[in-house]
Amino acid sequence: MPCGAHMLENTMNRAESPAFSGARVRRATDADAQVLHELAAATFALACPPGMTQANIDVFIAEHLSAARFREYLADPQRDLLIAEVGGQPAGYTMLVAGEPQDPDVASAVTERPTVELSKCYTLPSAHGTGTAPTLMAASVDAARARGARTVWLGVNQQNARANRFYDKSGFVVVGTKRFRVGDAVEHDFVRALTL
Repeated sequence: MPCGAHMLENTMNRAESPAFSGARVRRATDADAQVLHELAAATFALACPPGMTQANIDVFIAEHLSAARFREYLADPQRDLLIAEVGGQPAGYTMLVAGEPQDPDVASAVTERPTVELSKCYTLPSAHGTGTAPTLMAASVDAARARGARTVWLGVNQQNARANRFYDKSGFVVVGTKRFRVGDAVEHDFVRALTL
């Protein structure tokens, strides 16, 4: 059982309680690789800035969000993947990555250690405004705490106003910037961090 998995199970029970939205959050398993790919393929473009070409989106999905890649992510003990379900149907997912940031811009911007990256945080458009995203975020932050993190950080496109508002409400503050490649395009992201 990966580090913090027992504590994460307790988090999952809390995330199912009526105090949260109608979403149920659970840890993804090997059997979920295709589901995660389908969620990623349906939601990744929502994070892209206006003007991003479909060709670049398709390249990114093929390289980083395929079912095969999700099987690799699920096998990595440094990663936690969570799925939000509403009415038994997948509605969103997150992926956390424990460890030292590899990007030098992030490493200098995020000063407290240990840290966990919130690498992916997406909900389907049908789940927007339903409370699913805050429920998923709460479970994800608890998963980072279970790993002993002092901070959680993420990168978000500077032009993604909806996501930036959500991260503001979730307590993530802008601590720097970084570059992010999507196909042959280089985008500029805010680095946001939440102190736990």
